[in-house]
Amino acid sequence: MRFIFADSLDMVDPGYDFLADRNAPGRKPYWDDVYPHEIMGAPPYNGILVSRGIVGDHRVKGKYTESQAMRFRRVGARAFLRLDRPSFEGMDLFGDCGAFTYADADIPPYEPSETAAFYEECGFTHGCSVDHIIFDFDPAARGMEGGSAKARERFDITLENARAFLAEHRALGAHFTPLGVVQGWSADSMAEAARRLVLMGYDYLAIGGMVPLKAPEIRAVLGRIREAVPASTRLHVLGFAKADEIDSFRPYRMTSFDTTSPLLRAFKDGEQNYYLPGEGGRLRYYTALRVPQSIENPRLQRLVKTGAFLAEDLTAMEVAALGALRAFDRDGAGVEDVLRPLLEYSAPLVIGKPHADVLHDPKLARLAAQYRRTLEDRPWKDCACTICRDASVEVVIFRASNRNKRRGIHNLAVYKSHIERLEPSLVANDQDDLFSRPRPAER
Repeated sequence: MRFIFADSLDMVDPGYDFLADRNAPGRKPYWDDVYPHEIMGAPPYNGILVSRGIVGDHRVKGKYTESQAMRFRRVGARAFLRLDRPSFEGMDLFGDCGAFTYADADIPPYEPSETAAFYEECGFTHGCSVDHIIFDFDPAARGMEGGSAKARERFDITLENARAFLAEHRALGAHFTPLGVVQGWSADSMAEAARRLVLMGYDYLAIGGMVPLKAPEIRAVLGRIREAVPASTRLHVLGFAKADEIDSFRPYRMTSFDTTSPLLRAFKDGEQNYYLPGEGGRLRYYTALRVPQSIENPRLQRLVKTGAFLAEDLTAMEVAALGALRAFDRDGAGVEDVLRPLLEYSAPLVIGKPHADVLHDPKLARLAAQYRRTLEDRPWKDCACTICRDASVEVVIFRASNRNKRRGIHNLAVYKSHIERLEPSLVANDQDDLFSRPRPAER
């Protein structure tokens, strides 16, 4: 089971100054910033997926700048992503069209022929056919019943594009492995799409439309597809958002899946922001300690504009919270010494009122319990990865991109190690030591 990271220029500044909260002098974002596989030393994934919709062009506005998109096409995916070193030569490079980026269009903006040429010219190792996402899902539908007119139209468009894409792949003599994309409105309709794709000649299928589905629904889809295709057919799940439930999917023999979940949860989840290996093949999750920049946080700035707080008071609370955390990291303060300034700053952030006025608020009590666990366990002290070793307590501070993405990159590495523990044959010799380091004797 190969873990493919869906990249969206998720880079960090290696020279970021945490104390001054500023980038390295003269920093040029793309050229000076580093990808997860660069800052970690060893890739925290088995491959990278890049969507055409993220790269962008005149039809779809992507995340890349125009010059970055031009360079991507000129030098190829491997060089652009800085995977052209010998140590990275075995890394998979998946391409898809990014169906979410054109979900509202009547038809996909890309043609199968130009998409196959794009994958080949950019040096992808794997390329997905041009699909059109179907958001409907009816778990009770049987056979080919159900499905709106729009869903059925997209079902046909996706299959016809897959047929044309495979023909173009053969005509080009392309080197990348083609994946036929499955779309449908039910488990049975997706199984039928998979069956037809295999008849066309595909032996590797990419299952789309999985992001909004619950884990039982995804398992139902994979189960029906497995019944409909030969056992040798490889399956890739696009946008697999159930990363922490991966063990329950092993019976369906997924060859690969892509996700950004471990990185995104570092700063989009309300509680589970920092990962560590746990007992019994499970992960441990910790809540990051929120200390936003008072002069930039929209919620805090609204409180200043309404007169609820003075800007200088919020800044003083911010400085006190950061100072207490750093003293705590140096063993110069105890849990209670840092918890109080954290909660004093969290009260206006979470509730919009001074700490003294909301001492018994259930939201603050819940946050206090989460923060206490993070502080008492000091999880960053248990991790020997490059990021935690270099950033120390800064990695669990929820504060702007360079901390939050570092925490997310750490999560990617923990997650890859978790996958490898579930697949013993994939475990590297040094994986067990990557995320654990001896604590000082006095701990």
